[in-house]
Amino acid sequence: MTHTAPLAITSGDPAGIGPDLVLALNAALPNSRFVVLGDIDVLTARAQQLGLSVNLQQWEPHQALPNQGLAVWHCPAGVTVTPGQPDAKTAQGTLLMLNRAIDGCLDGTFSAMVTAPLAKSVICEGADPTFTGHTEYLALRSKTKQVVMMLATEQLRVALATTHLPLRAVADAITVESLTTTLRILHSDLVQHFGIEQPNILVLGLNPHAGEDGHLGMEEIHTITPTIHKLRNEGMRLTGPVPADTAFTPHLLEQHDAVLAMYHDQGLPVLKYTGFGNAVNITLGLPFLRTSVDHGTAYSLAGTGKANVGSLVAATRMAETIIQPRLKGQ
Repeated sequence: MTHTAPLAITSGDPAGIGPDLVLALNAALPNSRFVVLGDIDVLTARAQQLGLSVNLQQWEPHQALPNQGLAVWHCPAGVTVTPGQPDAKTAQGTLLMLNRAIDGCLDGTFSAMVTAPLAKSVICEGADPTFTGHTEYLALRSKTKQVVMMLATEQLRVALATTHLPLRAVADAITVESLTTTLRILHSDLVQHFGIEQPNILVLGLNPHAGEDGHLGMEEIHTITPTIHKLRNEGMRLTGPVPADTAFTPHLLEQHDAVLAMYHDQGLPVLKYTGFGNAVNITLGLPFLRTSVDHGTAYSLAGTGKANVGSLVAATRMAETIIQPRLKGQ
């Protein structure tokens, strides 16, 4: 990757563990090429608090990466930051770093983006009341009609038909059109990102026992099953709808490349149980690659030296692994 655009790594909420993680990443992946987006003063103060000797170098687009040290594109937080104490006044600075990373991926400044955690509540209170999360914001900013959230470990990939919605709204959000698009995006990106020529996808039902022939809900009959049949006729390899309580069994998972869950807490508890701290969040369907950590801001750990950098390392490595074949083809 010597002559390619670097990765953009956003440092997340400045009061959370994001700054701790990006500082640790410098030592964990010394041969990786990336630029950290964040407040350089916050990073300097956090490094001092953690007792880390990190050479922070201010960077701007079209500059070469420094031969030594950590390249930082300065995105002012706008206020003095205290680790562990979220402040809505930092929200505009956090959105600035996201916007710069997104725009940089779109114009070729960056080859992909990796995101450290932020807090939705901080952004809502300080900058954008409609903000519901990284995934949705990236879609809006890049003018992408629909994206798919997927978390992955070495053993398991779980994608979501809906993301950050109240449970009451989930059933109405699952339509033939949205589910069709979700499955097409998932299938396409399993081919493109992971090199799986003919992906096998396990599709969960929405209701207990996958509706039990309509006795426990009609969404499977009216929406999920017809969509599966339509896409099978197009050549996709789909199994389902399968009851969620029996889907995550070894004999089923061994036969499939990914699981599509209908909502956030249907699929992610299983994945996080099997690989929390080393899982990667991937946004599928974007015009660029975005990976992220599988955890939140962990304010209580900020500045303590106890934050685990494992998920950010995994997210960075996965981004590098995915973009490498594309770079060779250029």
